[in-house]
Amino acid sequence: MAEWLALTQVAERSCARRVVAVQADGELDHAAWRLGVDAWRRAFSARNGTRWAMHFENTVAFSQALFGAWHAGKVVYLCADLLPETLARLTQCVDGFVGDFPAQHAVLRPDALASDTELAWPPLAEDAPCLVLYTSGSTGEAAPVVKRLAQLAREVEALQAQFGAALADVEVHGTVSHQHIYGLLFRVLWPLAAGMPIAPRQFFHEEIAATLRRPAILISSPAHLKRIPETVDWQDANPHLRAVFSSGGALPEEAAVDVRERLRQPVTELYGSTETGGIAWRRRDRPEPSWQALNRVAWRLVEGQLELSSPHLAETGWWRSADRAVATSDGGFRLLGRSDRIVKVEERRVSLGLLEEALKAQPEVSEARVLLLEGARSSLAAVVVLSALGCERQAQEGVRAVGLALGRAIAGEADAVLRPRRWRFVTELPMNAQGKVTEAALRALFRRMRPQAQWQHCGPDAACAQLKIDADLAVFDGHFPQYPILPGVAQVDWAVQCAREVFALNGRAFLRLEALKFQRVVRPGATITLQLNWSAEHARLGFSYHSEHGAHASGRVVFAEAMA
Repeated sequence: MAEWLALTQVAERSCARRVVAVQADGELDHAAWRLGVDAWRRAFSARNGTRWAMHFENTVAFSQALFGAWHAGKVVYLCADLLPETLARLTQCVDGFVGDFPAQHAVLRPDALASDTELAWPPLAEDAPCLVLYTSGSTGEAAPVVKRLAQLAREVEALQAQFGAALADVEVHGTVSHQHIYGLLFRVLWPLAAGMPIAPRQFFHEEIAATLRRPAILISSPAHLKRIPETVDWQDANPHLRAVFSSGGALPEEAAVDVRERLRQPVTELYGSTETGGIAWRRRDRPEPSWQALNRVAWRLVEGQLELSSPHLAETGWWRSADRAVATSDGGFRLLGRSDRIVKVEERRVSLGLLEEALKAQPEVSEARVLLLEGARSSLAAVVVLSALGCERQAQEGVRAVGLALGRAIAGEADAVLRPRRWRFVTELPMNAQGKVTEAALRALFRRMRPQAQWQHCGPDAACAQLKIDADLAVFDGHFPQYPILPGVAQVDWAVQCAREVFALNGRAFLRLEALKFQRVVRPGATITLQLNWSAEHARLGFSYHSEHGAHASGRVVFAEAMA
């Protein structure tokens, strides 16, 4: 078992036979790793600025630059991406850039000159600020979160106390980036302190499954664990896998079961945030286990909201989170959701309010609401009231073009994953009797009432379309919970709506139904064919539904005479 090193000792101490990383060309021992840290320390020491932005794809190179900066007395600013807006923000608050930034940012390089004089390794001060990360925070604005080395050191010690005994000398593989607090702790700081060799880059599951040949742990996230390809064979890797960690959001139960069955390891989830650091953990070896606090983390519930006292926080005392929770009989707690409007998409936090303000700043928009649509793959949606300019543009270019243009217009606030993917343009926002815009009313705008018609034939008086009957159609609500069937009234309504798409009904109003027959129920998952026949002379629409199972329904709709 490797010797434990405090974070202040990781680069300062010389450790023979300690392996820091396992790379394609072999193992990187601590002495060679330390030389790289020293090269960065010299480069940083030769520069006057104290605030440095850092972004590396390679985890080992990142770790050397990070400790080189710290031992030179620098504060490191981490950014999660290299979007132009991110770089513009960093330019206003840092003195230089280190790593894989575009060349125009005059990126600092490590000192390549050999020296016979070994510089002293000044001890790292735990109480000094050493790291700045960015989070959306409670206001939605990208806010800096300053970390002292003491906070990081206590969290690394808590991870070792909780999990270290069972994970001695394992390799650390990951699908998450070290540019976030979770990846930084689990793929860099904890492994360096505990002597666990690091895999130097993010891997896909296929690569990890193919390369595991010695004891290892997997650092992943819900976004990756719920999308493990079915084609990946874990049979040879499973005997070597000691643990699977996940953080960034709750892992769906279905995904937790799938990982447990395929990787032969229950997922260990970590709960926390950039501001709080790690708070609690749970092992998904049974359905919905409660969260248990990490070492030295205390919690309590005040008015149903979780409050924390922790050495991972910036201040002492109790800190109130935006998470609602309930205590459990085993001394833990269960989360009940957030009380603010910060949501997570693909385990990344985004402020709905900030996106709404960005949309309302566009000249085509009068009002906007953004919401999270849950499902197999959660995504953001926007309900927009267009201005006169927006209405004019919609008339000229179409709905889809306007939605795409608005998405591009707010690209500076969020990348593609964190921008609305679905759009609804309305004349006014839906309000209840009290004049409030409710989330339920907004969500209703995105529930499909009918499937998209796939037209097989369209003529002036006859048309034929195929309809795929998905189970999530709103018309199935309440009809019936245990045995859903397509309501007859929906079938009549669909026939009329589809007819208005292809025939010149000229604003004719519904008058009555004739010869209506329902012969066979339609269940979710079916694909049915709709046949339409239009007689302008008699103002009658004939319709019939059939599938491979036979006839389902038929009838005639009589319309009133067209208004002059």
